[in-house]
Amino acid sequence: MSEPRVGDDTRTETSRDEIAAVRRVKAPEHCGWCGRRLDLSSTAGRRRRYCGQSCRQRAYERRTAVQRSGLPEDAVVLSTDEVAVLQDRLFQVRCAAEDVATAAREGAGVDELRDLATELARAAHELERLR
Repeated sequence: MSEPRVGDDTRTETSRDEIAAVRRVKAPEHCGWCGRRLDLSSTAGRRRRYCGQSCRQRAYERRTAVQRSGLPEDAVVLSTDEVAVLQDRLFQVRCAAEDVATAAREGAGVDELRDLATELARAAHELERLR
C-alpha cells in the first residue's frame, strides 16, 4: 500500500468530535490535590481537576506559595512527616515485592503467590495516595 501524497483526496481528516474524544480520554481521573477518584460522569463543560472547593483552594494556596518562594512550578514540597510516611510506604512495597520474589524462587504454590501479589498490589495502592 502506498502512502497518500499531498494532492491525493484519499487522506482522511480528523474531525472535531474525534479530537474532543481524544482530549476527554486524557482528562485527569484523580483530584489534583488529595488524589481521590473524580466523578467523570458529566459530559458538558470543562473536566473537573479537583474533587471539591476545599481541594481547589488548597491547590491555589500551594501555587501562590510556590510562586512567592521562587521554587520551580513543578516543585513538590513535602513536610518531614509526609516524607516519613512516603518512605514507610515505599519500604512496604519493596518488602512485599521481595516476598513475592522469594516465594517464587522457593517454589511456592499458586495460592501463596496470589496472596503475596494481592498484598503487593495493596501496598502499591496505598503508595499512590501521597496526601
